[in-house]
Amino acid sequence: MAQQKFPSLQEFEEAALRVQGVVSKTPLLESHWLTEASGHPVFFKCENLQRTGAYKVRGAYNLISQLTKEEQRKGVVAASAGNHAQGVALAAQLLGIKATIFMPVGASLPKYQATIGYGANVVLSGAIFDETNAAAKEFAQKTGAVYVPPFDHLDIVRGQGTVALEIFDQLPNVDNIVVCLGGGGLTAGVALAAKLKAEQLGRKVKVYAVQAELAAAYPPSLRAGKPIEIKTQPTIADGIAVAKPGKVPFDIISKYVDKVITVSEDEIAKGMLGVLERSKLVVEAGGAVGVAALLAKKLKLKGTTAIVLSGGNIDPLLLQRVIKHGLAASDRYTNIAVMLPDRPGQLVRTAQAVADAHANVVEVLHTRHGNGLQISEVELDLSVETRGKEHRDEVLLSLKQAGLNPKLLND
Repeated sequence: MAQQKFPSLQEFEEAALRVQGVVSKTPLLESHWLTEASGHPVFFKCENLQRTGAYKVRGAYNLISQLTKEEQRKGVVAASAGNHAQGVALAAQLLGIKATIFMPVGASLPKYQATIGYGANVVLSGAIFDETNAAAKEFAQKTGAVYVPPFDHLDIVRGQGTVALEIFDQLPNVDNIVVCLGGGGLTAGVALAAKLKAEQLGRKVKVYAVQAELAAAYPPSLRAGKPIEIKTQPTIADGIAVAKPGKVPFDIISKYVDKVITVSEDEIAKGMLGVLERSKLVVEAGGAVGVAALLAKKLKLKGTTAIVLSGGNIDPLLLQRVIKHGLAASDRYTNIAVMLPDRPGQLVRTAQAVADAHANVVEVLHTRHGNGLQISEVELDLSVETRGKEHRDEVLLSLKQAGLNPKLLND
């Protein structure tokens, strides 16, 4: 089988002209706190501030805008639980084309409503994405509508690669680009466009891709030399949870990405919390994996680094849970159980011990009905706000010095 022809720099530049005026040229902002933590300049490419809240509209518009008049008349169809749905819906709306989007039955309400808001006809079908995707392809076969894949298409790759061209325009001395990796459309486009642009400028750039370790299909696929399907596990980075790499992006990534690494759920939550708290940016889990990799010191880079914050579409309820999880993972939100004799004054005694350690009690659960409790005992579960691991240990020590027996609880 002949190897596919990779896009040229000229093709990426043509895609950039095609999407110009449609997509926003998103800001490139220095992250002073990450610069200080890493010892080298770190910048954020803020695709979370893109139209529809993610980079996906770039590839979708690049593909759909090149359809023939006959194809446009038949409309487009896509399957997605979130960002791709909104990207295709907006691109079709701007081009005056009918769009039908298939979403899983359990799709989040904000993403469902946003997709409808961009003028698409939304069909809820399937409990899992594979079922939803199959329904979309069946619809395409029956109606003649053009199926728009989320990542496995050269025009999608060309469109997503425009992110890299903007980075070079905004940060000409960039040495490293860090990008999230799911099916591979964004990573392939950014890696290839960046390498070609750097070559034209007579310099080099390195590209690193980051996956959630609970849905990391690329490491085994790269070892095998071909796309391998894995069984993904539930992850907060649902936007990049893809069981099998796309063939088109895989071939590019295997040649042009310098390294693929993975990050844990705790590390992702810490990355999201850091960007929210320190940079005042709302970024979804998949968009924060690059930050997570730097914070976890899984990437030790030299020179100037740009991290692509790929999207900011996150359900507020999930964001609330992630913030709590990120605080707990950073030892800033600690759950402690204390067994107490059931007599007056014990709650005050416990609260005083926490106050002596200069910590703040956020929530208290007082129960007489826990497993293993004696008739004369009560269990006090404390949620305590701390400044980090050392401060958490000071709280535990203060409780022990007060004659109590504290026990850390799992989050």
